[in-house]
Amino acid sequence: MGRIIVEVMPKPEILDPQGKAVGSALPRLGITSFTSVRQGKCFHLSVEGPVTEELLAQARTAAEEVLSNPIIEDVVRVEALPEEEAK
Repeated sequence: MGRIIVEVMPKPEILDPQGKAVGSALPRLGITSFTSVRQGKCFHLSVEGPVTEELLAQARTAAEEVLSNPIIEDVVRVEALPEEEAK
């Protein structure tokens, strides 16, 4: 079984209140190495058999038309998960 990872992030000009809240909480936990946080979405799409270029193309279409809101979000990654990690 193969798996495709799709990552979606808010466009840079869009406010990210969840990312800002997480970024504000980190120093209170003693974590001070990060200068900013942006929160996005990650989808794991499972397929029967290996991931092919055709399946990746279908995942890109799904990402652009269903999994993201193109007005406020960018699809930043669509790729096959290495076979050993897809299990």
